[in-house]
Amino acid sequence: MEVAKENAALNQVDVEFIQDDILNSSTTNRLWDVIVSNPPYIPASEHSEMDKNVTGFEPHLALFVHDNDPLIFYRKIAEYAIIHLTSGGKLFFETHKDLASQCKQLLESCGFRNVEIRKDISGNERMVKASKTDD
Repeated sequence: MEVAKENAALNQVDVEFIQDDILNSSTTNRLWDVIVSNPPYIPASEHSEMDKNVTGFEPHLALFVHDNDPLIFYRKIAEYAIIHLTSGGKLFFETHKDLASQCKQLLESCGFRNVEIRKDISGNERMVKASKTDD
């Protein structure tokens, strides 16, 4: 959080930072125009395959998710976002290349529209974008 605040100041952007636990969110009366998340998405079973330049510098809590429910954070964030995004609000996720399609289906089932998967520079499906529209 401190690094993010330093980067915002360095780049002279006005950003409100809130630290919260999406599994037990306390920001229930807020409305947002945009929600961006890079939640834990690496299945725990892939830990041994990860490069040390990742596991050596990032907390494991920020990287790994239980194999039995790899979409838990996406589901919780989507449930929060469908209520707390303004009409026309956008939701952006980074995701595991093997979970992008499942993430898209999850968002569509929650009521999001215009759900798109984007590829990273290596051609892997790694980003998902969705819009909230009040019909």
